[in-house]
Amino acid sequence: MSGHRGATAETPIAEALTGALDRLQTACELGRDRLPDDAAARLDATLERAGTRRSLSADHTVVGIFGPTGSGKSSLVNALSGTGAARVAARRPTTSEPLALVWGRQGSDELLDWLGVRQRVELPEGAPLVGGSAGTGHEPSATADPDGQPIGDVPSPRAQAAPEVDPDSPTPGAAAPGRRGFLGWRRRRRAVSSGTGAAPEPPAVATGTGAGLILLDLPDFDSTARAHREIVERLAGQVDVLLWVVDPQKYADAALHHGFLRGLANHDAVTLVALNQADRLGEQDLGDVTASLAGILEGEGLRGVTVFPVSALTGRGVDELASAVRDLAEGRAAATRRIAADAARAADELLPFVAEQPVAAPSDEARTTLAQGLGTAAGVPVVVDAVRSAYRRDAHAATGWPVTRWLGRFRADPLRRLNLRRQDVVPEVRRSSLPLSQPAQRARVDQTLRVFGDEVAHGVVEPWHTSIRDASRGTADDLTDALDAAVTTADLETGRRAWWRIFGVLQWIAFAALVAGLVWLGVLAVLGFLQLPAIDVPRVEGFPVPTLLILGGAGSGVLLGVLAALLARWGAARRAARVRRRLLAACAQAAEDIAVVPVEDEVDRCNRFRAAVLDARRIR
Repeated sequence: MSGHRGATAETPIAEALTGALDRLQTACELGRDRLPDDAAARLDATLERAGTRRSLSADHTVVGIFGPTGSGKSSLVNALSGTGAARVAARRPTTSEPLALVWGRQGSDELLDWLGVRQRVELPEGAPLVGGSAGTGHEPSATADPDGQPIGDVPSPRAQAAPEVDPDSPTPGAAAPGRRGFLGWRRRRRAVSSGTGAAPEPPAVATGTGAGLILLDLPDFDSTARAHREIVERLAGQVDVLLWVVDPQKYADAALHHGFLRGLANHDAVTLVALNQADRLGEQDLGDVTASLAGILEGEGLRGVTVFPVSALTGRGVDELASAVRDLAEGRAAATRRIAADAARAADELLPFVAEQPVAAPSDEARTTLAQGLGTAAGVPVVVDAVRSAYRRDAHAATGWPVTRWLGRFRADPLRRLNLRRQDVVPEVRRSSLPLSQPAQRARVDQTLRVFGDEVAHGVVEPWHTSIRDASRGTADDLTDALDAAVTTADLETGRRAWWRIFGVLQWIAFAALVAGLVWLGVLAVLGFLQLPAIDVPRVEGFPVPTLLILGGAGSGVLLGVLAALLARWGAARRAARVRRRLLAACAQAAEDIAVVPVEDEVDRCNRFRAAVLDARRIR
């Protein structure tokens, strides 16, 4: 259902407008804190105006009559309304405050309050819309502000028309001019007063449609008073229909075309242009000026706007202009078309911030590069080297020559130096000694995140390029802690290997054989030195057993040591490779959870903003 009061069902354009405004609202929410402040403010203002206008009377069409000084717009207001409500010439050379002429009061007060119009002239019930010929020439009510206080005097058509007699009336007692409608009365009065005879009859147009109309006589947009221009600028964004009144001298005024019309390029459906004072030009000159003005409007994007040559003084062309205004009022779609044009313009203004193509999510290559870069920053190579060195140190301590293996205790434990030796630290309070807290390493994290963000946002327009990169870089602090936790909680396989124990036992056996041979030979040497009876030494293949024990023990120890060193080097490499993969996976998971997810969310936000803006543009 439409938000307009008085509407019972949405027309297709109203339904399309509802969808477009929803898309613009979505774009506004998605672009918050991303779009430039001025663009966001304009979008907010457009949505606020649209929401407010749709909540007010749908039966009334607000026609704002704009024009420069001396264009005769107030006179044209009087000609269209058939009243003398708008003061002209010496009585009010410059309109200083908006004046509203209201057909159909019900529902108009709130609308005029929103427009900020205090001066109001209410036409009596049953009065025809502009240009109508049916109805009764009732007197308009006094102009009043919202507090009910009268503001000035408003001439009464009936009172002014009473002394006049219709010169074209075929019989005495024919209908008074007031019964021909306000516009017909006004034109006929001018004709009689000027002595030119009766003016042409306006076309008979049926009324009683229940459509409401509000004509706004506005201050001059080129007034030297800043307050006047502010009023015009505000109401130019609020009225349903914009009627621009120009004269032959100022129809190409830059203040009009550059200051107003250029920004309304897609508002041709709710824009009317009246070239007033047409009576001052000859037919040839009038055609040339009209064509020139139409060309200027077309160049500014207002291709569907008709230029009405009119003369508020003689009434020329006023009927045609009044008919156009009346058609808009009786159609009751001008407000919807104006909001739709505003929505289309708002969507167009967002196009510079829309990516040409949907932004792709971070690629697998980008994720891998990110994980490797963060792994380097987190000290994964340092940890891997420490694991390799610690494996070889531990293997030597378990399988080395028993006499010399104790010397390995004087070598620093690489993992303990990094505070990564599991049995020494409680996992809940473990904190590594990796250099992540150092400025250089933190800068490395930030640089890696920046490169990742730039790669994902490559070719994306602002502000989304910056927002995607910031989404990546903004995770640096959390990611630093997560990387340290990922390293300290990873399984570094610091446990002993089964073959170490076997080699350790074999080394002790070899050492025992060596010691036994030495002791045996020592005993034999002591006995010989003391000239005691010698003990027979068993021989194997002619070699004394003690000698074989010494040679076998020493040789076995060396062989076992060399073999253990080779196995330790191979095992250390395998363990280091497994730990490296495990650490990089942990870093990748930390990067995925903390850095990649926000970037993916920002990419999705950018794509949804793009879809919302492009969908909103379909209202045109």
